[in-house]
Order: sequence, then structure tokens, then C-alpha cells
Amino acid sequence: MFQPLLEAGLRGTMHRFVKPVLSRAFPLSVQRRYTREAYRTSYPPKDVSFAWEDLGDVPVLRASPEDRSGGTVLYFHGGGYVMGSADTHRGIAGHLAKFSGCDVLIPDYRLAPEHPFPAAPDDAEAVYLALINQGVSPGSIAVAGDSAGGGLSVVLAMRLRDHGHPLPSSVTCFSPWTDLSEKDLYTPECEPVLHAAWTFKAAKMYANGVPLTHPLVSPVYGDLSGLPPLLIQVGSQEVLLNDARRLAEAAKQEHVETTLEIYNNLWHVFQVHAAQLDRARDALAVAGRHIRHHLQA
Repeated sequence: MFQPLLEAGLRGTMHRFVKPVLSRAFPLSVQRRYTREAYRTSYPPKDVSFAWEDLGDVPVLRASPEDRSGGTVLYFHGGGYVMGSADTHRGIAGHLAKFSGCDVLIPDYRLAPEHPFPAAPDDAEAVYLALINQGVSPGSIAVAGDSAGGGLSVVLAMRLRDHGHPLPSSVTCFSPWTDLSEKDLYTPECEPVLHAAWTFKAAKMYANGVPLTHPLVSPVYGDLSGLPPLLIQVGSQEVLLNDARRLAEAAKQEHVETTLEIYNNLWHVFQVHAAQLDRARDALAVAGRHIRHHLQA
């Protein structure tokens, strides 16, 4: 009984206090400060430690679970490519570290509009290759991300394949943003978090004149053949539901091992509430099993 009430309370809080700020009425500087504070309610488990390091000239926050079984997850935070950071995503990364038994590395990749495309995928590839150059086996690396970071995870796998680099063992996407042109947005009865006008503004800032259908901007338009096994989780109450569905369909058409999970009556990247919600923890437990299953020694 308590959990449905908690879900309803969180949904209402986001609708009243988060969604209004993520609109065109507020400057990006205010949105960045506000979301940093909002993410304080997303906190990691106590048995996960954090430390900063540098990989490929990119600052990276490492989340290490107390009960570590091996493997590394490269996790890309969301925020429309214009906000968010490794720090804001300590909560979701910490829970993923605990459920996967892996160290989770969160790159502080460069953000638009100060650093538009291709800064984010350049940084993502630099961090991945720095791990490889340290002697980390690609089979022991998984890639994951939420929202824009979910799209970036797929873009990274595409770039690595195209550049002839070894691929990670799996990809996990939470509410991935895969079509920045917004040509087929879903229209839920309730959308507690996102405004389509705001995401489109962020897309334009990120692309900076590059067509929004460019496959490395919007990976749903790209060649997904040969990518690692893919897990996609999305809520039914979000405008990006079709982004997740279309990514899954496109990947399956290219014979990529793909699992799509739609969580009824949940919202954009609900996994950030893992400290409070059972269903968020359950989803991250599924992601942890997906990651562990595909890791190679």
C-alpha cells in the first residue's frame, strides 16, 4: 500500500516542482542549478564508495561496491546533453554498481551549448579507449546510460564498431533519447517530467547546425548491426516511450539481441528513485543481471 502512495507522491512532486523549471521560461543556468539540487533526493547505497580520476583527459567518478564481483560499467548521465553531471547521478550509478557487482565509471563529458556535438561522443570514446589502453578487457566492460546518456551509449557502440575498436560486452539504456528530431514523440496522458519544447531546444543546442537526424546525433537513424546485447527500460508515462520502442525495433531488425521493458505508470528515468521505490530497484536489479550475464573474463 505504501509504495503506490510513494509513487504518486513522487510523480506529483516532479510535476509541480521539476517539470515547470524544465521549460523555455527558465534560462539554462537556472535549470542547471535547480536540477543539481533536485538530484540530492537520488542518493546511493551506503556500501558504495566514490572516487574521482581521469581517463582520456575526461574527469570520471568511480562508484565501487563493497561486494565487487568484477567488471566495469561505463555509465553516461542524462540531462539533454546540456546539463547533469557525474555528481548528479551518484544515486543511480551507486545502485547499479551494487546490483551489477561492478565498478561504475561516470564520465563528466562536456556539455552543450559550450561544447556541442561531437564533444560528448568524443569524450565517451576517449574514456573507453583509455580503459582499453590500461589493459582492461573489452569483454569485461559494459556500457549504460539514461536519457541523453542512453542515446550516447548506443552512439559510442556504433563509433567503436565503425572505428574498428573492440566492442563492450553489453549496452543498457534507461529511457534513451534516440531521436532528437522529435518526429515520433509519444503523447502520454501524464508526463511528469519532460516538455517536448524543452527537449527540442536542448537538441538544437547540442546539434549546433548538424542535422538532427544525423545517426550519431539520433542513433535510431543509424546502422545498429553488430552491436552488443541491448537492454532498454522505459516508463509508460514519458514522451520518449517511442524513442525506446523504435530503438528496440531497429536493433531487432539488425539481429541485435534486444530486450525492451516498459514499466507501467512510471516516468522518465524512474530508476533515479531507487533509494525510495521498489520498482526502481527491481528495474536496476534486472539491469545488473543483464550486465553480469554478458560480462566476459
